[in-house]
Amino acid sequence: MAKMYYDKDADLGLLKGKKIAIIGFGSQGHAHALNLHDSGLDVVVGLKKDSKSRKIAKEAGLPVYETAEAAKMADIIMMLVPDQVQKDIYYSEIRDNLEEGNVLMFAHGFNIHYYQIIPEPDIDVLMVAPKGPGHLVRRTYQEGNGTPALIAIYQDFSGKGKELSLAYAKGIGATRAGVIETTFKEETETDLFGEQCVLCGGATELVRAGFETLVKAGYQPEIAYFECMHELKLIVDLMYENGISGMRYSISDTAEYGDLTVGKEVIGESSRAAMKNALKKIQNGDFAREWILENQAGRPMFNAVRKKEAEHLIEQVGKKLRSMMSWINK
Repeated sequence: MAKMYYDKDADLGLLKGKKIAIIGFGSQGHAHALNLHDSGLDVVVGLKKDSKSRKIAKEAGLPVYETAEAAKMADIIMMLVPDQVQKDIYYSEIRDNLEEGNVLMFAHGFNIHYYQIIPEPDIDVLMVAPKGPGHLVRRTYQEGNGTPALIAIYQDFSGKGKELSLAYAKGIGATRAGVIETTFKEETETDLFGEQCVLCGGATELVRAGFETLVKAGYQPEIAYFECMHELKLIVDLMYENGISGMRYSISDTAEYGDLTVGKEVIGESSRAAMKNALKKIQNGDFAREWILENQAGRPMFNAVRKKEAEHLIEQVGKKLRSMMSWINK
């Protein structure tokens, strides 16, 4: 079992007197910046001159500078811009403003693991990766709780990489919930795999396959939506709170019997083979190469497929049904 680190294992004092630059103010960026600020740390936000987030960050009471200026004044730089722009920002705005002993941090290992960013040898390169979206990282902190996180050390120039990672994790509230140490390689490869095969790619295709099967068999699209999409949250919440066994305890015996006998027919050997192939492409760099080239080409396939998927019948039916659900935040 992996060792868990908590508040007692982290010393926030290691960050006192240091200036922390949060590069980006999106989902993760706003949560990190505000949580660190509320933890009593010296935080600035680095953004492009024309960024729409400048006004939001300033209204939140945070000092905002252009990215290069923020990097130059900071002791710790946390990269929280999207993966596909990190390389350009690092080499155009950050690298020349680093000083010996600075700390370069990431919340995802993609650019380091796939050598898009090759850091200078005289700095620490660390990761603190919350296992939840930014709004959850912020909300749980405000409630006095926290979101679990992973830490990793890629380059430990100071010899204090682990201690600094834990201190930063404490600053954003993660050590309240628990922190696990990993590596950039492990975090990157497992994160991509989870997104592609289970959490995003696997789940969305399963939902649509079920929806399409019912609709093609003559059932009403609205009924198919409720059975294959709407009720998914109920099941996921039960698994999130109590595990798979706890979910099975909570559903009917009929549902559990169907789960136990049919599930492995739907997600069978062909699905597992596809997962193994996806993992292989992540491990050998094929997926990274494909995604990097797609961005360099202006995202033609990504944009075309995104548009086509958004026009699927399940999206049209779902939009209409969700408009009737007053309890869903718009």
